[in-house]
Amino acid sequence: MHVLVVHNRYSSAQPSGENRVVDEEVKLLRAAGHRVEVFERRSDDIAARSLLAKAAVPLLVPWNPAVRSELATLLRTERPDVVHVHNVFPLLSPAVIAACADAGVPVVATLHNYTQVCPPGTLHRDGRPCYECVGSKAALPAIRHGCYRDSRLATVPLAVSLAVNRRRWWSGVERFLCISAAQRDVLVRSGMPPERLTVKHNFVPDPGARRSGDGEHVLYLGRLAEAKGVRLLMTAWDQITASGGVGVPLVIAGAGPLEPEVTAWAAGRDDVRYVGLYDPAQCRQAVARSVAVVAPSMALETFGLVVAEAMAANVPAVAARHGSFVELVEEGVTGSLHQPGDAASLASCLRRITAEPARNQEMGQAARLRYEQGFSPAVGLERLMDEYRAAIAGRPGGGDSPRPAGEPSTGSRWGHRASRNGGSR
Repeated sequence: MHVLVVHNRYSSAQPSGENRVVDEEVKLLRAAGHRVEVFERRSDDIAARSLLAKAAVPLLVPWNPAVRSELATLLRTERPDVVHVHNVFPLLSPAVIAACADAGVPVVATLHNYTQVCPPGTLHRDGRPCYECVGSKAALPAIRHGCYRDSRLATVPLAVSLAVNRRRWWSGVERFLCISAAQRDVLVRSGMPPERLTVKHNFVPDPGARRSGDGEHVLYLGRLAEAKGVRLLMTAWDQITASGGVGVPLVIAGAGPLEPEVTAWAAGRDDVRYVGLYDPAQCRQAVARSVAVVAPSMALETFGLVVAEAMAANVPAVAARHGSFVELVEEGVTGSLHQPGDAASLASCLRRITAEPARNQEMGQAARLRYEQGFSPAVGLERLMDEYRAAIAGRPGGGDSPRPAGEPSTGSRWGHRASRNGGSR
């Protein structure tokens, strides 16, 4: 199959799970013999722009006409079977959907967050879940609260894009791939067309390194931010320490706005180590040496890569009992779930999961089996191809089987789709 992947890469200043997912999917498809091209923009490139060009970036968030023209030309030349859209913020914009309509190519879009119903995509504000913009056509609450970067001005382009492009997304994308059932439920309740929303969990590569013994530490691996539950974890760990500890230290790996606070909190302690950012190899080794991986997020996570990575390494997880974590972690079988936002509940789960090494190893083995059945590359490839075929079959004239690799396109299979969708902004 011939696939064109569309993605605006996030800044390299922070590790991006979404960038990793896109890269791994491209690698997976190519390894399976499919032809994959990538149409991308990089947020890193904004820094090199002139002052005037930087100032114009917010204007491109709702609509980038140059991208529409460039992509439409590429599609007419290359004639892919399907376009797979990931992130379009801030440099691509929903103009990519119109470009696909112009060229008459079916579109699949992975929804990595909640940007279809929430301008910053988090459904989280002031330390708690927020649904004020869900079902709101104008997303005015987000502007009022300055939900993106705590700035009303910075939030405006996102809110405008959501309002003016909602119907274009919903009519122009054949298959929306939700990365958890919890995410799909929220989007269906928001009014998105349920027949176009399907669940396709992220996959994670087999890490190679797996835990063989009891483990050496409890590991937090992720962004150091309030919404990720870092302050909650610090409070819970202080409670654990006050009651005698659990026999292993807490290792915190990552970076983010709370880094100074975490550094100061960990300083001089034997039961806590803050190690900064790990590279991918260090991450794999740290996970494989863990008694448990902890994911105490306050926000409704759409997936939770670190939990799936722990499962792949024979390691159970302690996670918040909401969002996608409920799908990933089975209480007492592959890990433990704590009450969201409750430090005492989190501390209790961490005590239990570290108290019985034999039981912990049983959970780790069950977690590995869950990974193999639900989040392995083989499963990920099968689900991805199913969705591509469904998108192709869902278009007029799309009942034809995808052409064999290397067979030239005639361009006729999708030629009439542009007239159906208008091809206009």
